[in-house]
This record gives sequence, structure tokens and C-alpha cells, in this order.
Amino acid sequence: MGSVTLNPMSSPALPSPSRRRPSLDWRVRFGVLALIWGFSFLFIKVGTEGFAPFQVTFGRLLFGTAVLAVALAVKRDRLPRGARTWGHLTVAAFLLNALPFSLFSYAELTIPSTLAGICNATTPLWGMLLSLVALSEDRPTRVRAAGLGIGFIGVLTVLGAWQGFSGLDVTGTALALLASFSYAVGWIYVRRTLSGTGASNLALAGSQVGLAALQLAVVTPLFTRLPTHVEVLPLLAVIALGALGTGYAMLLQYGVVAEVGPTTASMVTYFIPVIATAAGVALLGEHLAWNTPVGAVIVLAGAALTQTRGPRRRGTASPTAPTAAARPMTAAGTTAPGPAATVPSPAAGAAVAPVAGSAPEPAGYRPTVS
Repeated sequence: MGSVTLNPMSSPALPSPSRRRPSLDWRVRFGVLALIWGFSFLFIKVGTEGFAPFQVTFGRLLFGTAVLAVALAVKRDRLPRGARTWGHLTVAAFLLNALPFSLFSYAELTIPSTLAGICNATTPLWGMLLSLVALSEDRPTRVRAAGLGIGFIGVLTVLGAWQGFSGLDVTGTALALLASFSYAVGWIYVRRTLSGTGASNLALAGSQVGLAALQLAVVTPLFTRLPTHVEVLPLLAVIALGALGTGYAMLLQYGVVAEVGPTTASMVTYFIPVIATAAGVALLGEHLAWNTPVGAVIVLAGAALTQTRGPRRRGTASPTAPTAAARPMTAAGTTAPGPAATVPSPAAGAAVAPVAGSAPEPAGYRPTVS
């Protein structure tokens, strides 16, 4: 759930017939990816039982950076060049990692991990809403507009609006929704600024996560104190959140997108709130009222509709079918579904759900929100 899943930046190398096929079938890796991102909300919840929210966020970014740094070293990949690129990556790191990761950590002090996972699924709804304002070339269809309305009805259902929000903490819920909103803003920013840099997706994603870690390294000492003692379980949760959810998951997503394409890979987004809910109920004993799963289904249905595209004009290439040389890749945070190469979102450490249909997407980089 931040590292987050956009597109002529350099694109990941696609497997060629001469290359050795991965030892694990892509479906297995897809399942592992869904599990990691789905469990990220549980990891956040457990982590905040032993550390301050900023410390949880800094830990996940630190361990995530370490994993991606190793991957960069193994692949002998070069870091991006140019002050302008690094400036845009700094903003992307804040919007897609530092800010939403911190907001989810603070939110889960007062709301269950199940609700946080469902709030994370609203990212494509915010993305579509913003695209109508920020991307003038976007023309919404009736289906997508209906999806937006249905999605927010689902949000109100999850919150139990007809009965005073079912006793949920308003502040915590607002923070979780704001985190998802930050992902959507970050996606639009990245699409408009980080295209054509010449750096690889892995280098851009690794740099983004590293910059977010530096941002938290500055902020965390100002607002927190070192814990008097460190409990093992919260520490393991933070390590797993960073190394798996923000680091390894990005590498998994990179491989799945390269092998089967972004559209299929993006379907992992639909499983994240389901797994997050199951983990929270089964392992943390969180209460699940009827309106929570029902509302989650409505949210996902609305999100799916917002990812549809209208009929193509004659003579225009399909934005959802990039060429092999411009196939997008998602970096694990983040993120959502749909025909427009999306990324899982989240705090989960998935790359975030982009706004399918908001505009033709540049080929290449997918920001990590893992």
C-alpha cells in the first residue's frame, strides 16, 4: 500500500524469447503481490502499537529503499540525472510516499486496518474527480461519471452515514481518505512532469522511495522520541512493511507487468481491500458490520467503471495498448484497476491507482506508492 504504480520514459525491459523464463509462474507472483499489499494495512496497525506513526513510516521507507538499492546495484542501473528530474521526484516522493504513508499510520491509531484498506480503494475515484479539473483534454463519459457517483455511495455505505458513521472515528477516517486523495494528486503530477527523463523505471522508483525516506529522516526526529524499549512484533511488522510491501513488492510488480502487461497486473488492486479486511478480522479480531463489505463491493464497482474509456476516435492509437517498447511498469505503494495500466495503491505499498481514461498516458514510469 506507497512506491507506487506512469509512462516515453524508459520502460522496463520485456522478457524476450532468448531470456530465461521466471521460475515462478506469473499467477503465483500475482497472488504473492496481492497478499503483501493486502497485509500492509495489518503491518501498519501492528507497527503503530510499538512505534509512533512517523517512525513506522520512516522504517518502511528505509527498509524499502534498502531493497530497491540492492536491486539497482545488481542490475547496475544508473540513477536519474538532472536537477529538474530530481526536483519532480522530490515532489512525487512527498505526494505518493511520505505524506500518504504517514497519514495512513496516523489514521490506524483510531480506525481498524479493514477500514484503512477500503479507504485506500477510493484512490481511482479521487483520481477521476481530479482529472476532470486538472486534465482539460479529458472528457468524461456517462459510464465513468456513473462510476464516480456509485463509488462515493459505496464510501458512504462503508462509513454507515445513515447512522452517524457507525461510531467510526471521523478524524482517522478523514486521514485515510486524505491519504488516498494524495495518491491521486501524485499520479496527475507525475504524469505531467516525469516523462522522457531517459532513466529506467526501477531507477526512478528507487530514487523516489529514497527521497521519501530522506524527508521522513528530517521530520521524524522533530516530532517523535526514540522508544524506551523496542517490542519484537511491531519491529518485525515495520520491517515487513518496508522490505516486502515497499521494496520486494515493487520488484514483483515490475516482473508481472513486463510479462503479462499492465492491464492484467493492475487487477491486483481489486484483491487488496478483500485481503486487508480478511486479515484484520481474522488476525486482529476487528469487528466487521454488514455495511463494510457491502460498501467495499460498491466502491470497487464504481472504481472499475471510472477506469473505462469512451469510444476511440478514428486515427488515434489506443492509450491502453502501449507498444512493447513503451510498456508501463508499476512500482510497488500506491494505488487501482482498469484498462489503463494502473497500479495498486496504497499505503499498502503498492503503486497507486492511476486515472484510467483521464488522458493518454505517457509510456514508461509508474510512480511507487508502495
